[in-house]
Amino acid sequence: MSERDADGDDWSLPEDLEAVQNALIDWYEGDHRDFPWRRTDDPYAILVSEVMSQQTQLDRVVDAWEEFLERWPSTADLAAADRADVVGFWTSHSLGYNNRAKYLHESATQIEGEYDGTFPETPDELQELMGVGPYTANAVASFAFNEGDAVVDTNVKRVTYRAFSIPDDDSAFEDAANDLMPEGESRVWNNAIMELGGVACTQTPRCDEVGCPWREWCDAYASGDFTAPDVPTQPAFEGSRRQFRGRVIGTLREYDELELDTLGHRIRVDYAPEGEYGREWLTGLLEDLESDGLVALERTETNAELVARLRR
Repeated sequence: MSERDADGDDWSLPEDLEAVQNALIDWYEGDHRDFPWRRTDDPYAILVSEVMSQQTQLDRVVDAWEEFLERWPSTADLAAADRADVVGFWTSHSLGYNNRAKYLHESATQIEGEYDGTFPETPDELQELMGVGPYTANAVASFAFNEGDAVVDTNVKRVTYRAFSIPDDDSAFEDAANDLMPEGESRVWNNAIMELGGVACTQTPRCDEVGCPWREWCDAYASGDFTAPDVPTQPAFEGSRRQFRGRVIGTLREYDELELDTLGHRIRVDYAPEGEYGREWLTGLLEDLESDGLVALERTETNAELVARLRR
């Protein structure tokens, strides 16, 4: 699959796109941060979480979100509230700009007065609510109704820039994010890719530490260059173990399978079979990758030479 950005530069996503999608969803469903709004499909509760989360750390939002919904559990309750009380709550919980509280109150009033208490379900319809922009509308449509497009936030841009070399261009990021998302899976997919950017592909990446599911396909993991639109300088890890893990993955992506010494010479210029960075060092590296499910090791029948190949 290939696209072209506004400047005419080519970019592409992996051909085995279904494997990429399944790997991320399986990773997310296996373990993720348990925020309470991820356990509901109530559009009102999700809208409150999205508005509160704007420029506020998620861990700080949890208590405020729970208290807000306990005090005003529905759009009807919020619409009937005194706006000054809503703004006062916002201020007392240090949730940022008070206009957000005013807009949230106005949105509840619109839903009760113009929509008979029923939430609109599509991104376009949701943008008719006061203070609800394209990002928030799409998030609510995704997480409440599974009717959204791909979310494109800073985390998603960082992930796609690093993993698939998507150029730093808003239209390219949007196209790539939507091409990546499985059809009809906006709820789980948008949660999953934002989680990937939030815990694994952070500004300082934690690829191996959290078992990033895209290491097999990731250009940054293969090259060791983890710059991104919001990461202007490359983290210093020249010569690190993570760098050589990435080189192994990148090399096996190109050659499919290689014998131990051939692989060693391809990933570092100072490889010497009996030296400090030789067979013992490389075998340990490959065994780690095998434990992570990224590489398969086997012996040739003729001379029992160890062969490494990418696990697909």
